[in-house]
Amino acid sequence: MGTAETERSVVERKQSGGPLGDVWIHCSYPVVTAGLKSAFEGRARTHLGPSAPAEGVAPSCAIFDTGGTESLSEGIQRIRGISPETPILIFSLQVDLPLARAALRLGARGFIHAGMELGQIARAVEVAARGELVVPRKLLEHMVVEEEPGDLDDLTPRQREILDLVAKGFSNARIAKDLFLSESTVKQHLRATYKALGVSDRKEAARLINGR
Repeated sequence: MGTAETERSVVERKQSGGPLGDVWIHCSYPVVTAGLKSAFEGRARTHLGPSAPAEGVAPSCAIFDTGGTESLSEGIQRIRGISPETPILIFSLQVDLPLARAALRLGARGFIHAGMELGQIARAVEVAARGELVVPRKLLEHMVVEEEPGDLDDLTPRQREILDLVAKGFSNARIAKDLFLSESTVKQHLRATYKALGVSDRKEAARLINGR
Protein backbone atom coordinates (compact mmCIF):
# COMPACT_ATOMS: atom_id res chain seq x y z
CA MET A 1 0.00 0.00 0.00
CA GLY A 2 1.43 3.39 -1.03
CA THR A 3 1.88 6.39 1.26
CA ALA A 4 -1.05 8.28 -0.26
CA GLU A 5 -3.32 5.24 0.07
CA THR A 6 -2.20 4.68 3.67
CA GLU A 7 -2.91 8.30 4.62
CA ARG A 8 -6.31 8.17 2.92
CA SER A 9 -7.13 4.93 4.76
CA VAL A 10 -6.22 6.51 8.10
CA VAL A 11 -8.40 9.55 7.35
CA GLU A 12 -11.34 7.33 6.40
CA ARG A 13 -11.01 5.34 9.62
CA LYS A 14 -10.89 8.50 11.72
CA GLN A 15 -13.99 9.84 10.06
CA SER A 16 -15.85 6.61 10.74
CA GLY A 17 -15.06 6.15 14.41
CA GLY A 18 -13.39 9.21 15.94
CA PRO A 19 -9.74 10.28 16.24
CA LEU A 20 -8.56 6.67 16.48
CA GLY A 21 -11.07 5.19 14.05
CA ASP A 22 -12.36 1.69 14.84
CA VAL A 23 -10.54 -0.47 17.40
CA TRP A 24 -11.14 -4.23 17.49
CA ILE A 25 -10.78 -5.73 20.98
CA HIS A 26 -10.61 -9.51 21.32
CA CYS A 27 -10.23 -10.24 25.05
CA SER A 28 -11.37 -13.26 27.07
CA TYR A 29 -11.98 -11.41 30.34
CA PRO A 30 -15.19 -9.31 30.53
CA VAL A 31 -13.80 -6.96 33.19
CA VAL A 32 -10.60 -6.38 31.24
CA THR A 33 -12.60 -5.91 28.04
CA ALA A 34 -14.67 -3.22 29.76
CA GLY A 35 -11.49 -1.51 30.94
CA LEU A 36 -9.94 -1.54 27.49
CA LYS A 37 -13.15 -0.23 25.96
CA SER A 38 -13.22 2.67 28.41
CA ALA A 39 -9.75 3.72 27.20
CA PHE A 40 -11.29 4.65 23.85
CA GLU A 41 -14.41 6.52 24.97
CA GLY A 42 -14.69 9.60 22.79
CA ARG A 43 -11.59 8.52 20.85
CA ALA A 44 -12.67 5.48 18.87
CA ARG A 45 -15.53 3.17 18.07
CA THR A 46 -14.85 -0.28 19.53
CA HIS A 47 -15.71 -3.69 18.14
CA LEU A 48 -15.68 -6.43 20.80
CA GLY A 49 -15.25 -10.18 20.51
CA PRO A 50 -13.53 -12.78 18.33
CA SER A 51 -15.81 -12.36 15.32
CA ALA A 52 -14.91 -10.11 12.41
CA PRO A 53 -15.97 -6.44 12.43
CA ALA A 54 -18.79 -5.39 10.14
CA GLU A 55 -18.09 -5.77 6.45
CA GLY A 56 -16.32 -2.76 5.03
CA VAL A 57 -14.94 -1.66 8.41
CA ALA A 58 -11.13 -1.47 8.48
CA PRO A 59 -10.01 -1.28 12.14
CA SER A 60 -7.18 1.13 12.80
CA CYS A 61 -5.84 -1.41 15.30
CA ALA A 62 -6.69 -4.83 16.77
CA ILE A 63 -5.97 -5.77 20.39
CA PHE A 64 -5.62 -9.50 20.93
CA ASP A 65 -5.59 -11.00 24.43
CA THR A 66 -3.59 -14.24 24.62
CA GLY A 67 -5.44 -15.50 27.69
CA GLY A 68 -8.09 -17.29 25.63
CA THR A 69 -8.21 -20.62 23.86
CA GLU A 70 -6.39 -19.43 20.75
CA SER A 71 -2.61 -19.58 20.71
CA LEU A 72 -0.57 -16.50 19.93
CA SER A 73 0.19 -17.59 16.38
CA GLU A 74 -3.41 -18.70 15.67
CA GLY A 75 -4.83 -15.41 16.91
CA ILE A 76 -2.44 -13.28 14.89
CA GLN A 77 -2.99 -15.35 11.74
CA ARG A 78 -6.78 -15.21 12.09
CA ILE A 79 -6.85 -11.42 12.53
CA ARG A 80 -4.49 -10.95 9.59
CA GLY A 81 -6.69 -13.20 7.48
CA ILE A 82 -9.69 -10.97 8.22
CA SER A 83 -7.95 -7.60 8.02
CA PRO A 84 -4.40 -7.89 6.59
CA GLU A 85 -3.54 -4.19 6.91
CA THR A 86 -4.67 -3.83 10.54
CA PRO A 87 -1.79 -3.53 13.04
CA ILE A 88 -2.08 -5.95 15.96
CA LEU A 89 -1.23 -5.22 19.58
CA ILE A 90 -0.86 -8.19 21.92
CA PHE A 91 -2.39 -7.76 25.38
CA SER A 92 -1.33 -9.61 28.52
CA LEU A 93 -2.25 -9.23 32.18
CA GLN A 94 1.41 -8.63 33.02
CA VAL A 95 4.72 -7.71 31.44
CA ASP A 96 5.81 -10.92 29.72
CA LEU A 97 9.12 -10.63 27.87
CA PRO A 98 9.09 -14.05 26.10
CA LEU A 99 5.50 -13.48 24.97
CA ALA A 100 6.31 -10.01 23.65
CA ARG A 101 9.34 -11.26 21.75
CA ALA A 102 7.35 -14.10 20.22
CA ALA A 103 4.56 -11.70 19.24
CA LEU A 104 6.94 -9.34 17.48
CA ARG A 105 8.52 -12.25 15.60
CA LEU A 106 5.06 -13.29 14.40
CA GLY A 107 4.30 -9.84 13.01
CA ALA A 108 2.47 -8.08 15.85
CA ARG A 109 3.17 -4.35 16.01
CA GLY A 110 3.51 -4.18 19.75
CA PHE A 111 2.71 -5.33 23.26
CA ILE A 112 0.51 -3.79 25.96
CA HIS A 113 -0.39 -5.03 29.43
CA ALA A 114 -2.84 -4.54 32.30
CA GLY A 115 -0.35 -2.46 34.30
CA MET A 116 -0.58 0.41 31.81
CA GLU A 117 -2.77 3.49 32.29
CA LEU A 118 -5.80 3.79 30.01
CA GLY A 119 -4.27 6.85 28.37
CA GLN A 120 -1.12 4.90 27.63
CA ILE A 121 -3.12 2.16 25.95
CA ALA A 122 -4.97 4.69 23.80
CA ARG A 123 -1.63 6.25 22.89
CA ALA A 124 -0.24 2.81 22.00
CA VAL A 125 -3.11 2.28 19.56
CA GLU A 126 -2.50 5.70 18.04
CA VAL A 127 1.18 4.87 17.53
CA ALA A 128 0.41 1.44 16.05
CA ALA A 129 -2.18 2.95 13.69
CA ARG A 130 0.60 5.14 12.27
CA GLY A 131 2.57 2.02 11.46
CA GLU A 132 5.08 2.41 14.28
CA LEU A 133 6.22 -0.26 16.72
CA VAL A 134 4.79 -0.16 20.26
CA VAL A 135 7.15 -1.41 22.96
CA PRO A 136 6.68 -0.23 26.59
CA ARG A 137 9.80 1.41 28.02
CA LYS A 138 10.28 -1.25 30.69
CA LEU A 139 10.11 -3.97 28.08
CA LEU A 140 12.48 -2.13 25.77
CA GLU A 141 15.02 -1.81 28.60
CA HIS A 142 14.86 -5.56 29.15
CA MET A 143 15.28 -6.27 25.46
CA VAL A 144 18.34 -4.01 25.31
CA VAL A 145 19.98 -5.20 28.52
CA GLU A 146 19.15 -8.89 28.45
CA GLU A 147 20.83 -11.27 26.07
CA GLU A 148 18.77 -12.38 23.12
CA PRO A 149 17.23 -15.83 23.64
CA GLY A 150 18.78 -18.71 21.81
CA ASP A 151 17.29 -20.13 18.66
CA LEU A 152 15.20 -23.30 18.83
CA ASP A 153 17.30 -24.64 15.98
CA ASP A 154 20.28 -24.67 18.36
CA LEU A 155 18.69 -27.42 20.46
CA THR A 156 19.66 -31.05 20.11
CA PRO A 157 17.01 -33.43 18.68
CA ARG A 158 16.40 -34.85 22.17
CA GLN A 159 16.07 -31.40 23.73
CA ARG A 160 13.61 -30.36 21.05
CA GLU A 161 11.65 -33.58 21.48
CA ILE A 162 11.33 -32.97 25.22
CA LEU A 163 10.46 -29.31 24.74
CA ASP A 164 7.68 -30.25 22.30
CA LEU A 165 6.13 -32.39 25.04
CA VAL A 166 6.58 -29.61 27.62
CA ALA A 167 4.73 -27.26 25.27
CA LYS A 168 1.86 -29.77 25.20
CA GLY A 169 1.63 -29.57 29.00
CA PHE A 170 3.22 -32.93 29.80
CA SER A 171 4.80 -33.38 33.23
CA ASN A 172 8.40 -34.55 33.65
CA ALA A 173 7.09 -37.92 34.81
CA ARG A 174 4.91 -38.30 31.70
CA ILE A 175 7.77 -37.25 29.42
CA ALA A 176 10.12 -39.72 31.08
CA LYS A 177 7.59 -42.53 30.64
CA ASP A 178 6.86 -41.71 26.99
CA LEU A 179 10.52 -41.39 26.01
CA PHE A 180 11.78 -44.27 28.19
CA LEU A 181 14.02 -41.95 30.22
CA SER A 182 14.46 -41.30 33.92
CA GLU A 183 12.98 -38.13 35.39
CA SER A 184 16.48 -37.08 36.35
CA THR A 185 17.58 -37.27 32.71
CA VAL A 186 14.55 -35.26 31.61
CA LYS A 187 15.40 -32.57 34.17
CA GLN A 188 19.01 -32.45 32.96
CA HIS A 189 17.86 -31.99 29.37
CA LEU A 190 15.46 -29.25 30.43
CA ARG A 191 18.11 -27.35 32.37
CA ALA A 192 20.34 -27.42 29.29
CA THR A 193 17.40 -26.32 27.12
CA TYR A 194 16.58 -23.35 29.37
CA LYS A 195 20.20 -22.25 29.28
CA ALA A 196 20.37 -22.55 25.48
CA LEU A 197 17.17 -20.53 25.02
CA GLY A 198 17.95 -17.94 27.67
CA VAL A 199 14.77 -18.62 29.65
CA SER A 200 14.23 -19.43 33.31
CA ASP A 201 11.51 -22.07 33.37
CA ARG A 202 9.31 -24.44 31.36
CA LYS A 203 6.55 -21.85 30.97
CA GLU A 204 8.84 -19.40 29.18
CA ALA A 205 10.37 -22.17 27.08
CA ALA A 206 6.92 -23.44 26.06
CA ARG A 207 5.86 -19.95 24.99
CA LEU A 208 8.85 -19.69 22.70
CA ILE A 209 7.94 -22.89 20.88
CA ASN A 210 4.17 -22.22 20.86
CA GLY A 211 4.74 -18.74 19.50
CA ARG A 212 6.79 -19.92 16.57
